[in-house]
Amino acid sequence: MTKKLFSYAKKFLPLIGIAILIILIINLDVVKIKNAFLSIEPIYIVIALSLTLPAMLVRNFAWQLLQKEQKINISFYRSLKIYLIGFFYCSITPAYVGHLMRVPYLKEETGEPYGKLFVNVFIDSALRTIGQYLMILIGAILVFSTFPGLLWINIILFSITLITSFYFIKKERGEKILFMLIKFFIPRRFKDKFYRFVNTFYHDFPRITRLIPPMLVGLFSWLIIFSQEYIVVMALGIEIPFHIFILLFPLANVAGFVPITFAGLGVREATSILIFSTLFAIGREEILVFTLVGFMITDIFPGFIGFLVSLTESGEKKSPITS
Repeated sequence: MTKKLFSYAKKFLPLIGIAILIILIINLDVVKIKNAFLSIEPIYIVIALSLTLPAMLVRNFAWQLLQKEQKINISFYRSLKIYLIGFFYCSITPAYVGHLMRVPYLKEETGEPYGKLFVNVFIDSALRTIGQYLMILIGAILVFSTFPGLLWINIILFSITLITSFYFIKKERGEKILFMLIKFFIPRRFKDKFYRFVNTFYHDFPRITRLIPPMLVGLFSWLIIFSQEYIVVMALGIEIPFHIFILLFPLANVAGFVPITFAGLGVREATSILIFSTLFAIGREEILVFTLVGFMITDIFPGFIGFLVSLTESGEKKSPITS
């Protein structure tokens, strides 16, 4: 019974976001949505798309800083290709878990242990998330009088993230919990593989102080990406100060991390409509349009580039826990 429920959850949970998006469109003025789309001058789209390469280069640079700290030797160009492939997978998976597809590509390139590479990619994603939490914290303070709950939710999530990270930084503590989870929750025939996988988690584990530079660089990449979104806002003639938008949109963007939809689709749009229609005199249709167009620019476009890059790769990739 449990297996059936899990199977159904895997099939249908990611569709919830699409259902939310459809419901939003049905309950809005479709003509206004169409007119908003058609009102966008192509030059704005071109300008926003032109920032994609800088954003990816900055993100890859942040990842390279972490790679060097963990003694993972790979060229900037090859690292960028792997990052783009991972971005393709994360653009079509719930909660952006597709970024972990970088692991088998790294394994093929470097020969390093799977556990060490898994930790590298996980930390890279976690640092970007923490950077976004810092932006959200400031944004939540700005809208505290209207949405007081957002600040407390962010503080709780941020605290849980920091406490969990601090706990697992220590090898003895981290391995104790992980081995316990394997002992009680992993089937016997898979235990040895998982033990070998976890045994390499702390190989060349990064120093805490050396995580600050990649986190700050990752934060800068968020500024570029949210600037792409803001260009679409400008194209629609929506009047929101840049510094306000850059701190409020992450509130909606992080909602897309909820694993019930592909790359946050639907959830991010609904959250954006709630926040921006409440705080500003903006039509819900225009908000829907700038989030959807922004999604195509910041997620679908680089994901498509990653797809093209993946076509150039050959060889069957292994699962991170099979050897």
